Amino acid sequence: MNVIGPKVKALRSSKRLTQEALAARCNIKKWDISRSTLAKIEAQVRRVNDKEVALLAEALNVSVKDLYDQGDNSYSE
Repeated sequence: MNVIGPKVKALRSSKRLTQEALAARCNIKKWDISRSTLAKIEAQVRRVNDKEVALLAEALNVSVKDLYDQGDNSYSE
C-alpha cells in the first residue's frame, strides 16, 4: 500500500513545486517518472517501492523518515 502519497503532496506543495517540477527532479536522479505517474502516487493509486521512496526523498530534499511521518503536515525549508 502507498502510505506516503499525501506526504509527498504536502511536501511538494510546501516547497512550491509543481508535479511537473518534482517529476523533473526525479528524472535528474535517474528515475524516469511522468507527471501523471507522480499524480497517481500522490493520490495513493500507484504503489511505490523502497528505491522510489528513497528517490522521492532525495528529490524533495528530505529524509525517508519524513515521508512516513504522520505528524504535523507543515514544513519549512
